[in-house]
Amino acid sequence: MALKIYWTDFSKSELQNIFAYFKEKAGIRISRKLINGIIKETRRLSEHPLIGQHEELLSDRKEGFRYLVYRNYKIIYWVNNEKNHVEIVDVFDTRQHPIKIKRI
Repeated sequence: MALKIYWTDFSKSELQNIFAYFKEKAGIRISRKLINGIIKETRRLSEHPLIGQHEELLSDRKEGFRYLVYRNYKIIYWVNNEKNHVEIVDVFDTRQHPIKIKRI
């Protein structure tokens, strides 16, 4: 049975920030293409939620965070078995200092 993909408010906010940044720097077409690529990458999680690697920087948390990579972005998620969905919690730019990933 396919799991539902759920985006947290924080992850939606990060997508909006990425969109706004690239809209200003590269144009709306590039910005849309990037955001659509990130969203498309997460759709695979519906059928295959464990394809992402474990996020070692968040291994101290009980959720068991995993991630997928799309271009320069880590899509941080965990599988919420109680609610039968995959929860996207962050879209993290890997060009930042890695310790910033603990902000979630």
